[in-house]
Amino acid sequence: MKSATAEKLSPAEAVAHEGTAPTRVEQPRTPFAIARDIVTGLPKLTVKLIASKDERERTQRDAILAFAVRVLSAGLLYLTQIALARWMGGAQYGIYVAVWTWVLILGAMSHLGLNYASIRLAPSYRETGDFSHLRGLIWGVRMLALGGGTVVMLLGVLGVWLFSDRIEPNFVLPVYLALVCIPLYALTDVQDGIGRGNGWMSTALVPPYVLRPLLLLASMFVANHAGLPMNAATAAGGAIVATWLAGLLQALSINKRVRATVPAAPRETDFRSWLTISAPLLVILTAELLLQNTDILVVSRFMAPADVGIYFAAGKTMALIMFVHYAVGSAVAHKFAAFNARGDHDGLRTFVRDSVNWTFWPSLAGAVIILALGMPLLSLFGPNFDAGYPVMFVLVVGFLFRSAMGPAEFLLNMLGEQKLCATVLFSAALLNIALNMALVPAYGMIGAAVATALSLMTAASLNALVVWRRLGIKMPIWNNLPKF
Repeated sequence: MKSATAEKLSPAEAVAHEGTAPTRVEQPRTPFAIARDIVTGLPKLTVKLIASKDERERTQRDAILAFAVRVLSAGLLYLTQIALARWMGGAQYGIYVAVWTWVLILGAMSHLGLNYASIRLAPSYRETGDFSHLRGLIWGVRMLALGGGTVVMLLGVLGVWLFSDRIEPNFVLPVYLALVCIPLYALTDVQDGIGRGNGWMSTALVPPYVLRPLLLLASMFVANHAGLPMNAATAAGGAIVATWLAGLLQALSINKRVRATVPAAPRETDFRSWLTISAPLLVILTAELLLQNTDILVVSRFMAPADVGIYFAAGKTMALIMFVHYAVGSAVAHKFAAFNARGDHDGLRTFVRDSVNWTFWPSLAGAVIILALGMPLLSLFGPNFDAGYPVMFVLVVGFLFRSAMGPAEFLLNMLGEQKLCATVLFSAALLNIALNMALVPAYGMIGAAVATALSLMTAASLNALVVWRRLGIKMPIWNNLPKF
C-alpha cells in the first residue's frame, strides 16, 4: 500500500518512499458511492458536452444526439407497428409490410447512392473551403434524388398496370399507393446524407426517424376514427402523408441551415464526379438493403401474409439493437472523412477505437434486455405473434457479431475504399438471397433467420478484414477493448 505522500511524488521519489508508514489508507468505495458520483456527475458532463468546442467531445455529443434520436425513433416505429398490427390484423399487416419493404428498397436506390456520397463530400468541401461546390452539392443531389424517385415511381406504376393480372388482388391498390411515396422517400434519404455530412444531426435524423413515424401513426389514428377500413391500402395512404410532409419540412430546414452556416458563393456542380463516387456506394446501399430485407421478401413469397407479419415483428424487435450501430455510424462517418482529409492518422485510429466501443457495448446490453422481454413485446402485436420468439435468438447472433466489428463499412466508404466495401456487401447480399431461397421453403421463419444471420456475419468479417489489410486498423471489439 502506497502512502498518500507517495501518490504526489515523482516516480523515482515514490520508489524511494516505498515501505514508509502510510498516513492514510484508502477505503474501497461502495457501489452506492460509485453510483452516486455517476448520477451527480451526469449534469456536469452533459453541460460540458453541449458547450464544448473540442472535436472529440463535439463528436461524442453528435453520437449521443444520433443515438437519442434513433432510440426515440425505435420506440415510435415499434409503437406504430404495434398499432398497425392491432388495427389491421395479421394478414393485412403482412401485406403492408411486404409492400413497404419494396418502397424501402426502390426509394433508397432511386438517388443512386448520393446520400452516402454527400456524407463523404460535404466535410471535404468544408475542410478545403470549397463552398461553391458545397452549395452545388446540396442543391444538385436533391434534384437528382427527386428526379430519380419520380422515374422509379412512374416505372413502378407502369409495371403494376402491365402485370396486375399476376399480382394478388389484395396487393394491387396498396402497391399503387406505396409507389407515390418513392420520390419524397428518395429526397429524404439524400437529405439525411447532406445533414450528416455537414454535422446537422437534428436536421438529418429527426424528419425521417421521428417525424415520419409520428405522422404515419397520426394519419392512421385519424383514419380509424373517421371510420375508414383499417387495411393495407389505408396504411399506404397514411404513408404518403407521412413521407411527403416529413421530406418537405426537412428540405425547408436544410435551406435554412445553408443560409445560416454556408458562406455565400456561386453554386458549382460536378455531377460526373459525384456519380462516379456514388456508383459503388449505390452497390453498397443496394446490398445493405438486400441484407436487411431479403428475408421479408422471400418469406412473403413462400409463406402466408400472416406469417410475414409475425416474422417482421420478431425481426424488427430484435433489430432494435442495430439502431446503435447506425446511430454511431451516422455520428462518426463525416468525422472519418475529416480526419482523413487532414491526414491525422493517429487521431483516426483513436477515433475508430472509440466508435467500436460506442457500437458494441450498448448493443450487447440492448440484446440482453430485448431477449428477456421478447415474449411480452411480441404479444403486443396481437395473438400468435409470439410464434416468432425463436427467430429472435437466431438473429441476435448476426446482429451482435456485426456490432462487434464496429462501423467498418462507414470507415471504408469515407476513406475511398467504397469499391471493396461494395464487393463485400454485394457478395454477402447474393449469399443472403441464395440462403433464403434454399432455407425458407424447407424451414420457414427459422430458415430465413439463419440465412440472414450468416450473411450479416460474413459481411462484417470481410469488411473488418478489408479495413485491416487496406488501412492497417483492427476493427474487432477484442482488439479495441477500453483501457481502465
